[in-house]
Amino acid sequence: MIQFKKTGLLIMTTAVLFACKKEDVDPIIIIAPSTGSELQLSGLVGNEPGSSAGNSVFVDFSTDVQTAVERKSWDLGFYTGTDFRVILNNTTSATAKGLSKNDLAAVNIADTTGFNNLALGFEAASMLLVDNVHGDLTKTVIASVSSIDADNKVYIINRGTGGGTPARDWYKIRILRNTNGGYKLQYAKLAAAAFATIDVAKDADYNFKYVSFDNGVVNGEPVKTKWDIKWSYTMFETALDPNTMIPYASSDFISINTKAGVTAAEVLASNNVSYENFSKADANNITFSNTVDIISTKWRTASMNPGASKVKADRFYVIKDPSGNIYKLKFLSFHNDEGGTRGKPQLKYKLLQ
Repeated sequence: MIQFKKTGLLIMTTAVLFACKKEDVDPIIIIAPSTGSELQLSGLVGNEPGSSAGNSVFVDFSTDVQTAVERKSWDLGFYTGTDFRVILNNTTSATAKGLSKNDLAAVNIADTTGFNNLALGFEAASMLLVDNVHGDLTKTVIASVSSIDADNKVYIINRGTGGGTPARDWYKIRILRNTNGGYKLQYAKLAAAAFATIDVAKDADYNFKYVSFDNGVVNGEPVKTKWDIKWSYTMFETALDPNTMIPYASSDFISINTKAGVTAAEVLASNNVSYENFSKADANNITFSNTVDIISTKWRTASMNPGASKVKADRFYVIKDPSGNIYKLKFLSFHNDEGGTRGKPQLKYKLLQ
């Protein structure tokens, strides 16, 4: 009889525990991706000209979310991948140059003699002052941050005046690795004897972590799985002659989030292919590219001639996000010449099913 009671108590206790566990388990909620939408991007901060829109705008098609980030709100981006790379702010046309010194306190204004204001000119040498415009992290102005402190030199940073960004003080910086597997940034204005230090942790949820010389660590972009394309004023390149590329800043530039696995393709419309009739089966026959500038400014014509600035009607784009969702994307307007607003482009997209 006693044995029965013990067994019955055990059974009852076990049943209660299982009941509690079942109730405590959170249900798995799968959110279906957006089937498509129309958006007008919030590129303007205030009353600035649309060609110099103050925001970069990130778009996530699967959630219909756009995120605006003021271009001048950050100065350096710290890569969160396996390598230790730091990027300049190419949306403000920032430039930099390295010194042979590795003591930040020993650097002052005299060390910039011959720097020619770190200004970008119509010459190939200017390409050495900016990061690789195609996003190649092996070709940043700032060298890969070494685990040997003595190998990490001082750099002079001109924060850039691109796209109407106001001129600001130059900075001297030195970047080391910290003991937690992240970065240690030392920075100061050129004439300062003392410098400030910020530790920047690597966060795998992001492509980069961003720092402002004015405000410390800031949000420079959304979580890497939460954006597919970025629209912005940005530094790119153009041909001075058939053999010479030079830096050239572009408005309305579209980049794709290649570091998170986004790919894209351009489709030229024809009698048989249009945005409206393009299907998922058609997408199986195109080649997707992981080139960051696959879209760039090819989607629009910007002209000084009245009435000539407009979206190119003969093309659209296909975007594959990191989850495998495929969207077709078409730009509707970007300029007052076509009834739009410069700095607030309109676009539409649709999930291919």
